Amino acid sequence: MTTRDRPGVLAGYRVLDCSIAMAGPFAAQRLGDLGADVVKVEPVTGEWQRHAAAGGASGNRINVSFLSLNRNKRSVAVDLKDPAGKEVLRRLVADADVFLQNYRPGVAARLGVDYASLAAINPSLVYVSISGYGEDGPYARRPGQDLLLQAMSGAMLSTGREGEAPRAAGQYLVDAVTASTAFEGVLAALLHRERTGEGQLVTVNMLDAITTLQMQELSVHTVGGLPQTRSEEPHAHVYIRAPYGAFRTADGFIVLAFPPLKTLGEIIGEDSFLTMEDEKHSWSHRDELFARTAARLLTRPSRHWLDAFETAGIWAGPVYGYAELVDDPQIRHNGTFVTYDHPTEGRVTVPGFPYKFSATPPRIDRGAPLTGEHTREILAEAGFDEATVEELLAAGTVVETQ
Repeated sequence: MTTRDRPGVLAGYRVLDCSIAMAGPFAAQRLGDLGADVVKVEPVTGEWQRHAAAGGASGNRINVSFLSLNRNKRSVAVDLKDPAGKEVLRRLVADADVFLQNYRPGVAARLGVDYASLAAINPSLVYVSISGYGEDGPYARRPGQDLLLQAMSGAMLSTGREGEAPRAAGQYLVDAVTASTAFEGVLAALLHRERTGEGQLVTVNMLDAITTLQMQELSVHTVGGLPQTRSEEPHAHVYIRAPYGAFRTADGFIVLAFPPLKTLGEIIGEDSFLTMEDEKHSWSHRDELFARTAARLLTRPSRHWLDAFETAGIWAGPVYGYAELVDDPQIRHNGTFVTYDHPTEGRVTVPGFPYKFSATPPRIDRGAPLTGEHTREILAEAGFDEATVEELLAAGTVVETQ
């Protein structure tokens, strides 16, 4: 089986992944999971994420950060500052379907790998450029880092108490939604190409991705004219009626989502709720509702409340840590996590795929590669003869790792 014969809904497509960190590599990994032949084009010293171990999880030869974002890829390590290295990339572009990069503004043009340059080689190329704030404009050269974009997006002031410090999400939220946006952009552009034969430039930026994710909240502000006002109590969302959030119980925490006030009052024994109107007092008495609910829920353990709320049809649920999530029966039933054997990291268990296909299911055919692990193989596919490959290796223009 050749790389282009891999099974999957995207089998037959080749993706050149020149991105670093999370958003770009995550998007390219999703394409690889669906069968695309993803070639990771990285510097001869290895992509940045190889040297930045999230949580200190260093691994054996590949740290967990890189491992988690680069499965189903082959690696070719090329010095793109070397004219011969640029020629290697141009040869790869001639036979590619997708080119994905998240260089700092101006770098792609300086390297000669901007859209205009590569489209001249391959007019049907789908070229995806990911940036922090946009391809140009007043913030174009600012660092596009997840926390900075979370803060700028307004999302951090939609939760928590008035007067307290904003609180970031517990995930790399902006990177993740940008990756999903880029993934969608690739699929849409490939569909357009199938219909017309035409390639195109697709631009994605982190600021727009996290802003448009808040479609409903921002529309409430811009169309409804309602201010983004946090409460004195730690309400979980400024535009959702109370009570709404995480509450301590006698033995842990649960979450509760805008229950009918009369029913809630009956269950928790709070008589003041019995005459309240959901669409009126849930907004006007938000702090009072939260505080009184919190006091009542402290009196019994989580299981008691969850059973009572489920019986009454009230939306409530447990608060998990990662240990509980991994062991959850629905997670196990769904096959959310996958286990496979990696040649250097051993048996690993990681999150799998967010989608299912009856005819062309995603799969893991290879774990994250070593730097330049497939350099020789990829260059041979691009038409470089063995003598030329040896010359490039000897000059350090490309490297391979075994």
